[in-house]
Amino acid sequence: MNSLPNMHDAEPIPAEARAEIDRLLQSGDLFRYTAPEDAPVALLEREFAAMLGSKYALAVSSCSAALFLSLKALGLPRDARVMIPGFTFAAVPSAIVHADCVPVLCEVGDNYRIDMADFEAKLDGVMAVIISHMRGHTSDMDAIMALCDARGIPVVEDAAHSLGTVWGGRNIGTIGKIGCFSFQSYKLVNAGEGGILITDDADVVAQAVILSGAYEHNWQKHMARGDNRADLEAAFARWQNKLPLYNLRMSNLSAAVIRPQLPHVARRVEDGRRNHDFVAERIAMSPWIEVPAKLDREERAPDSLQFNLVSMDRDEMRGFAEAAAAMGVKVQVFGLSSDNARAFWNWQFLGEIPELPQTRAMLERACDTRLPARLTLEDCATVADILVNAAETVMGEARAYGT
Repeated sequence: MNSLPNMHDAEPIPAEARAEIDRLLQSGDLFRYTAPEDAPVALLEREFAAMLGSKYALAVSSCSAALFLSLKALGLPRDARVMIPGFTFAAVPSAIVHADCVPVLCEVGDNYRIDMADFEAKLDGVMAVIISHMRGHTSDMDAIMALCDARGIPVVEDAAHSLGTVWGGRNIGTIGKIGCFSFQSYKLVNAGEGGILITDDADVVAQAVILSGAYEHNWQKHMARGDNRADLEAAFARWQNKLPLYNLRMSNLSAAVIRPQLPHVARRVEDGRRNHDFVAERIAMSPWIEVPAKLDREERAPDSLQFNLVSMDRDEMRGFAEAAAAMGVKVQVFGLSSDNARAFWNWQFLGEIPELPQTRAMLERACDTRLPARLTLEDCATVADILVNAAETVMGEARAYGT
């Protein structure tokens, strides 16, 4: 078995970023509104919007900030009910609470996607929906949009893990009213921290820009020369001085780290998909491991690997994770990891925790492991062998093959 490279490291920041970082450090010009126009953050917004095929983008301090600003820009009243899947990161219900709204959790199936029957059953009284494409697994966006459009419910896409994923020929993040992305470490584009929201709605982006901290008339620096400015200028005029400033801006330094990575997105998506599918096919041959298939209209951009353990009790699952770690691959079982922020029963800030038996059962056997796009297929073969061997170490090779 080949030795693995460091599985912890993210992909290196492109060398092209260094000259711009040095320039910013020499000038001290780190604030996005210092320059009269074309600050690095403003350029990032235009480039990201163009890459996704969206009219507008707003870069902010995190994807959580983008979700929070999205809810505020939708004009939801206090205590508005906002639907989310039961499988997401704690930052998502936290953003809802921060926006003075109430999270409503729906069930998620063994394939990590929203249970559409439970989703539909809980829609009455909901005023907005956040769809978390958790770990890059896309729920049935056609069904979701049909149900929400029929009721006039706006959809926000939490695409923190899904940059580069395509649903039915459309980029994830452009299907709902607003799409939110993350630039945190281990995402497809990495700045350590940072986020961005995209939308085609001038009124939404105008509110989000002001709410994010565009004081006085700094919103003017969000518009490039030659843009069709009429809709934006009218929207900004409507909201000037009428909204609080939450100061959730991105710095020029973060934008300088992000911008050179955008040309690498397509290659990272291709390599990540290749690696994921290669490992998934190999480990799925084990009777102790199940890898849910993608949906027909989904072209994934995986940034990690998820799979379910089969016919193992809790002690055996812990033994599997320990055996894999000893061989060099860290595996997290979502529902067994202490205080895991993706296990909904740990979100005690919600007060009363809902009963989601289907989601709980999935989380208690669903595994997560890093699978960087920078790995070679030889590396991926080693990862797959380790996972299969770890299962056999716990369950026994004879049992695994029914002999």
